[in-house]
Amino acid sequence: MSVNTAPRSTTWTFVDGEWISGNPPLIGPTSHAMWLGSTVFDGARWFDGISPDLDLHCQRVNRSAINMGMKPTKTPEEIEHLALEGVKKFDGKTAIYIKPMYWAEHGSPFSVVAADPESTRFALCLFEAAMHTAQPSSLTVSPFRRPNPEVAMTSAKTGSLYPNSGRAIIEAKNRGFDNALMRDMNGNVAETASSNIFMVKDGVIMTPVANGTFLSGITRSRVIGLLRAAGHDVRECTLTVEDFKAADEIFTSGNYSKIVPINRLDDRQFQEGPIAAKALELYMDWAKSGKKAAA
Repeated sequence: MSVNTAPRSTTWTFVDGEWISGNPPLIGPTSHAMWLGSTVFDGARWFDGISPDLDLHCQRVNRSAINMGMKPTKTPEEIEHLALEGVKKFDGKTAIYIKPMYWAEHGSPFSVVAADPESTRFALCLFEAAMHTAQPSSLTVSPFRRPNPEVAMTSAKTGSLYPNSGRAIIEAKNRGFDNALMRDMNGNVAETASSNIFMVKDGVIMTPVANGTFLSGITRSRVIGLLRAAGHDVRECTLTVEDFKAADEIFTSGNYSKIVPINRLDDRQFQEGPIAAKALELYMDWAKSGKKAAA
């Protein structure tokens, strides 16, 4: 039986100079991206008439492409302009996920394993995706780890990193949790399987220091800056699982759902705390202000 390849929500994709509805077939069996995983992407959001930090997401996808050995074919400004053009194709009632993507079509002349930068392709996909902001989530410590930069392409937001996150989420779901708390190879907390993480202890807000094993997110950076500007003590430091289990409050940050409070970490229950609520309030106030201050 053939698989239904239609997208699960209203979707528009810009590729090769035109907008196409649905899920256009773009990668074939000989494409480097399908065979050897040379894909990078980024994810911005549009909701309530705003798209916070869209410019920074467009800049990052180009950095990811370069780090993966590809050659960006659009400027960040061109990607941002196309994204806002694409938003107009929707009815504006549902939040939109904005996903610029690059991939290699061929391997390099000296080795098929390496991507040929001259064969880099670009697509910009927008699809409806409801926000799940502030909906509490549960975590369990994953048996799987985040890789070091020496063994994986952690300097790029690449699809090749996500199967590891996927298996962590499946393992956590099978044990009755929503997501997984992942450690680095040294055993320290890195992030969840799909978002950056914060903890609060005695009024001090802490988040794992960016050590190259996880993507230091744009929303993470924005939240840190906004909380500090509001007078909070925010520290980036090395944190253990025991630190998180002893916390007063835990929450996550990410582009997809912005701020999410954690109500359980393994056998420890948590209340939805005031810092998570404040972080979301500060973020939304900033986003609706239309400012583009540096993160």
